[in-house]
Amino acid sequence: MSTLATIAFDIETTGFSTTDQLTVVGFDAEIGSRVFLNTDGGACASDIEQRVNDQLTTPVTLTVHDDEGALLDAVKTFVDATIAQRDIKLVAYNGETWKGGFDLPFLRTRLSYHRREWPFAELPYIDVMKIFSSRFNTSENSLTGVYDELVASGHSTVDPFEESSKAVDAWETGDFEAVVLHNVADIRRTRALMDVAERYCSKSDFSMKSLEPVDGGQ
Repeated sequence: MSTLATIAFDIETTGFSTTDQLTVVGFDAEIGSRVFLNTDGGACASDIEQRVNDQLTTPVTLTVHDDEGALLDAVKTFVDATIAQRDIKLVAYNGETWKGGFDLPFLRTRLSYHRREWPFAELPYIDVMKIFSSRFNTSENSLTGVYDELVASGHSTVDPFEESSKAVDAWETGDFEAVVLHNVADIRRTRALMDVAERYCSKSDFSMKSLEPVDGGQ
């Protein structure tokens, strides 16, 4: 596992129901972040990528898509071309656990709705939430709470929101820059926590699973 680089993953959505949609999908590596924004046809500042990067110390590559289907296509192209052939592991916080999780189940639902292929067939996956609930003494269990206790020590981040639910309101009002910054904050929190876990926990503490579907043919 130590030879696999970490790619952190997180999504933003319009809600939790089967009819809600993806608004942002983000990936973070040591050299920077790759983020996909779905505006659902809404007007977006032409310089949004630069405006986001003006607030960051490591770069974000951002692409804007008019609908969820186009976003899913772009994510699949990115994973196939950039991630799938590398020695990496996909990491999320409550992305998918043995009890459920959110990000990957939601993504499967939206992929099925649009009849798109599963993008992560070649990737091993670790959910970092399990490590912190079982191997660290924290009083919080949310991504932000655990990060603040173990990494940030109360220092501010680029996240414009105290609660993730605010990202839904911002997206609906067209404040796409704030939603992207929130996603960037979360993927970078996730990768930072994985770095902490790998410094202090043994290999046997990590549960790695394959994301390859049983039927890979479409």
